[in-house]
Amino acid sequence: MKPSVSYLICATPRCGGYLLFEALENTGLAGIPGEYFWDDKEWAKKWGTTDYPGFLNKVKEKSTTPNGVFGTKLMWGYFDKFIGKVRQTPQFINRDLSPYAVLSELFPNLNYIWIMRRDKVRQAVSFWKGLQGLVWWKRIGDPEPKLEKELEYNFAAIDYLVQEIILHEAAWQAYFTRFNITPFTVIYEDFVPYYEETALRIMDWLKISYPEDLVFGERRLLKQADSVSEEWVQRYRDEKKEKENSMERCSPFSISSWNFNTSS
Repeated sequence: MKPSVSYLICATPRCGGYLLFEALENTGLAGIPGEYFWDDKEWAKKWGTTDYPGFLNKVKEKSTTPNGVFGTKLMWGYFDKFIGKVRQTPQFINRDLSPYAVLSELFPNLNYIWIMRRDKVRQAVSFWKGLQGLVWWKRIGDPEPKLEKELEYNFAAIDYLVQEIILHEAAWQAYFTRFNITPFTVIYEDFVPYYEETALRIMDWLKISYPEDLVFGERRLLKQADSVSEEWVQRYRDEKKEKENSMERCSPFSISSWNFNTSS
């Protein structure tokens, strides 16, 4: 089925995208969003598609509900790579189109949903744990993942990921500003306690019809943050504060002590 309504969930790693996937999928009417463009070769192999147009068609097939609503996720970290691959397909090759024009043509009646997390430190800690253990989600009934080695705290790694998240969010904002896009913004911390309400607000925004007594599907995603996460968050905050204080003490220049005498 060719989608009649499309949306992109614009994200950064560990911002709550999978939880938003679940909430929208559990409506049964708002697409079946997934993340396919990060590891497209593995998905193409799994589906038996042999070219990129075939892969894109399979994504649409897998992600569209019977009422014609399609949804998928795109992160800034592989945005340019994805656009580059799409531009090499027969539909777009040798056409000088902006990324916005490419996406608008690829996904009919395209809308943008932007999900963010206020607490960038907790987001970066979650990202760092995921990179080490390669466990990106946990669902009810899934076997407990077996880690090859114990997860290790690393201030420099977490600090780098905090800055990367901030930069990637700024890149999304620049994209929206450049193409005059007003996305539907979801803040993770506000979304968690209002799971179903947020999904319904998105459906209203997308103008998707649904019954007043809509029953959501079963929630299966489990919270991954644990006592280790909290320990690392606090440890990072303490170390960050200590380093900032140390820099202030060692700095040869202090704006508070500068003589702003402009008379001459």
